Amino acid sequence: MKSFTKQENSWMLYDWANSAYSIIITTAVFPLFYKAAATKAGMSASDSTAYLGYTIAISTFILAMLGPILGTIADYKGFKKKFLTFFLTLGVSFTALLAFIPSDNWLLLLICYTIAAIGSAGANVFYDAFLVDVTTEKRMNRISARGFGLGYIGSTIPFLISIAIIILAQQEILPITTTTASQIAFLITAIWWGLFSIPILRIVHQIYFIEPEQKPIINSFKRLGKTFKNIRQYRALFLFLLAYFFYIDGVGTIITMSTAYGSDLGISSTNLLIILFVTQAVAAPFSIFFGRLSEKFSGKKMLYVGIIVYIIICIYAFFLKTTIDFWILAMLVATSQGGIQSLSRSFYAKLVPKEKSNEFFGFYNIFGKFASIMGPLLVGLTAQMTGRSNMGVFSLIILFVIGIFILTKVSEPKIEVSSSESIDHV
Repeated sequence: MKSFTKQENSWMLYDWANSAYSIIITTAVFPLFYKAAATKAGMSASDSTAYLGYTIAISTFILAMLGPILGTIADYKGFKKKFLTFFLTLGVSFTALLAFIPSDNWLLLLICYTIAAIGSAGANVFYDAFLVDVTTEKRMNRISARGFGLGYIGSTIPFLISIAIIILAQQEILPITTTTASQIAFLITAIWWGLFSIPILRIVHQIYFIEPEQKPIINSFKRLGKTFKNIRQYRALFLFLLAYFFYIDGVGTIITMSTAYGSDLGISSTNLLIILFVTQAVAAPFSIFFGRLSEKFSGKKMLYVGIIVYIIICIYAFFLKTTIDFWILAMLVATSQGGIQSLSRSFYAKLVPKEKSNEFFGFYNIFGKFASIMGPLLVGLTAQMTGRSNMGVFSLIILFVIGIFILTKVSEPKIEVSSSESIDHV
């Protein structure tokens, strides 16, 4: 990584750090651990699933509401790093705490999970906003894409270690219970996340900011209200947020519901975990590849490519029948999953006023969070109305078509290069 500055490397390394939380806590190990705890406490499967859904909805809503408010305050000089540190510490601490909660105390598990999720998502708001501080507009696509690529690689290492410990415990090769093995996975996640977050806390600093003023909280609310009222004046930014709302909803729905869809096909949980692991590994180089191609063809054109790939995924999912079909589908997702997310982040970063990056990334967070509601609802309603789950996935094409149509109305950001944007590489 010698072609990148210390600031760029430190920023990208945070993706390596926090992606462990996404795969181990959000996707793989914790949901299974919680379900086992709820069952042990005598709760029905439907109730435990419902409570987990409520918990995710609550944490998502809290962050969606707090994002722009905290972001607006964080635009003042010196505040961005403080907010990142606070939410990072919150997330790491409560992730570690999950390892020490009695395995049958499902309620306390959900409470700690909620706080950890708020910490993770909150830190991401300010991490994303730091992109404008660590690099130039010309390099944003490449840096954002490489960050996602490192995230995929970084997540597979602790995930593989955790899964190995759990499987060895299940096979009684290790003299520990599966419960203990899962708790060790939570500790591994917290340590990995905290350790590799040190560079961003030490090296990355806020460059673009608003000078402090009296009554910063009151003035922040006034500034937020003014921005929300006038956001339509930022035509390209507003249109991009609308496009992003639709197509990222489709992306997120496919990611979150793919495991359930695989289960409907009769694919075992072990095979699903293996497919998930391989998908993460394959997504890493493709995310970086998207960033490289964006420098040649532009970020907007590569977003078109990513959305078109997802439309193909929806069509292919309609005819899905075998495990091999699911493998092919997963690999198609891997080719564009990281690319479309990373280029969306960098494209948006080029559109926002740099001194208000936290505030505007708060809106970005809102659109991303609330977008996660419509897709699953569309899939569920279509599946129920037709009696076919494949029709539910097929219906997501609507979101991608609307997203790509609105994206055509967004002007490509103009990159301004000045002498102050020269890069000193390490």
